[in-house]
Amino acid sequence: MSNRVGKQSFCFSNLPAIVSGATIAGPEEGKGPLAASFDWILDEPLFGEKTWEMAERKMLEESAKLALRKVNLQPQDVEFFLAGDLLNQIISANYAARGLEIPFIGLFGACSTFVEALLLGAMLVDGGFARRVLLASSSHHMTAERQFRFPIEQGVQRPLYSQWTVTVSGALLLDAEGNGPRVVQGTMGKVVDLGVSDINNMGAAMAPAAADTILTHFQDTGTNPDSYDLIITGDLGEIGSASLLKLLRMRGYDLEGKLQDCGLLIYDREKQDVHAGGSGCGCAAGVFTAWFLNKMREGLYHKILFLATGALMSPTSSQQGETIPAVAHAAVISAG
Repeated sequence: MSNRVGKQSFCFSNLPAIVSGATIAGPEEGKGPLAASFDWILDEPLFGEKTWEMAERKMLEESAKLALRKVNLQPQDVEFFLAGDLLNQIISANYAARGLEIPFIGLFGACSTFVEALLLGAMLVDGGFARRVLLASSSHHMTAERQFRFPIEQGVQRPLYSQWTVTVSGALLLDAEGNGPRVVQGTMGKVVDLGVSDINNMGAAMAPAAADTILTHFQDTGTNPDSYDLIITGDLGEIGSASLLKLLRMRGYDLEGKLQDCGLLIYDREKQDVHAGGSGCGCAAGVFTAWFLNKMREGLYHKILFLATGALMSPTSSQQGETIPAVAHAAVISAG
């Protein structure tokens, strides 16, 4: 029996359960409106380490361990660990996997990595290749900024349409036999590039990919915006969210009031100088795990379309003047 639905979508037969989730957030994120939802807020962004990169890998590893501790499990109880981050050669995930000693699949989808991991992990569980799969992603403001943009010490002024890379890690545990919200369907996105080359304008680069995946999902599954309590994007920010609404409206879908973006939820933009909102591999991971997952458990939301978008450039491609390809993956999460 095929699990394929339409051109790019699929359904799960055994409906993997999200049995646990954990988040670690940086000090700036701990000042935002979701602070009470995070499991652990750091006192300082170095997390007791010598470098920003060492701090990020520690965040990723500790959030994964915390997700396991919440359900009284150890790393040896898990068959696969799927993780990724923004840094070259996904070093945060690689070194976290070294500490966890779980069979590891490293992923890079930029800010789409968390949903990419969620869908692939659900496939492993649904297909009978594993009972439990742990997945995680992270970002750190200091590590990403100095890799992709400017030396932090330089104090370069950011344009108002830029987004602030979050310092957050998020982890989820999928279980074939546990209780919790279920992964029901998924849509894997195509790479879309409409010619944006400004590395500060991630929202504009990613919005077309988000629109393409949402439209494909609707067509493949026969659904529409009313099929879901919410459609969550992570993370388009102010510019990208406005662009997405406009692109979908042109195709006959009005998501006004239905769409929420993780990059717009994680900070108080009136009090925190983050310009167009948050971004980064940890943004969708942290907001979904800390906020939306708990709201589903409380019964506030019953069915969510969770979409994560990623800008797939590198420092080298940007310096060479390349445009920014983007991708978006979507997962349907049901409360039960």
